[in-house]
Amino acid sequence: MKSHIQLSDQLSDYPLWTALVTPFDACDQVDYHSLQQLVAQQVEANNGILLLGSTGEGLALTLSEQKKIVEFVCALAPQVPIMVAVGGINLAAQLEWVEFCNTQKIDALLLGSPLYAKPGVVGQTHWFDALLSAANVPCMIYNVPGRSAVAIAPEVLTNLAHHDNLWALKEASGDIATFEAFRRALPSLAIYSGDDALLPYFAQAGAAGLVSVASNAWPGQTAEFVRRALSGTCPNLFTTWADAISSLFAVANPIPVKTLMHLQGTLTTPHLRPPLTHLELTNHAALNAANEQILSWN
Repeated sequence: MKSHIQLSDQLSDYPLWTALVTPFDACDQVDYHSLQQLVAQQVEANNGILLLGSTGEGLALTLSEQKKIVEFVCALAPQVPIMVAVGGINLAAQLEWVEFCNTQKIDALLLGSPLYAKPGVVGQTHWFDALLSAANVPCMIYNVPGRSAVAIAPEVLTNLAHHDNLWALKEASGDIATFEAFRRALPSLAIYSGDDALLPYFAQAGAAGLVSVASNAWPGQTAEFVRRALSGTCPNLFTTWADAISSLFAVANPIPVKTLMHLQGTLTTPHLRPPLTHLELTNHAALNAANEQILSWN
């Protein structure tokens, strides 16, 4: 059996992970036919796949739906790694979810910080320590204070350094100083940008890659952009990229990207689970302009 370090080295071969959307049909059921097609697109682009994150509306799904999605994608046996999100507020429930994930053919877990409660360093350390101890695969910790209402303290990474399955961090605070603080706290940790638009800047600071929303709509183009950003080439694309990304966050994610994918014909409906709705976005001009611009790269 391969060690966690060997598995982490394999995961690092994938600088781009797509936070996959969850497609719904007109009756608000998971559209598994579309889901299969979405997975195939990511495989073709050689992107890692993240299931049930905030872009995938994971917390709006029932537990049975979450399990079925993981089982369905695992059964497809895609030739790229699969990561599954862990997130909520109840630690016991998240530990049960990790135990389920341990039974599936997945390659990594994304461990979100606890929602709403806003724990300090001790509480954060306890939360992640318990999840890392339960997980059988490499784990990426997720710092997203805009959604969880708590920022992970750099000291937490130092406290967790003894876990050999602590592989990476997804940094989505939007602050390069925070990125650098994490680098100092645990230099061996791979840090991935959680903000599509900030990758060029994070790449200069030593980022390992990107966990992306944009690659749902533009799998191949985003993969190429990540390669160029990490290699420091084609800086003239950065402004074009930033303009396109801004259209994907005009309202709450994943409303714009699902709307765009529907306009592209990739999704049969732009439907989201309440409280999110595609009706928040009434003007599609920016999305269409961004799509035309990015698709012109190929």
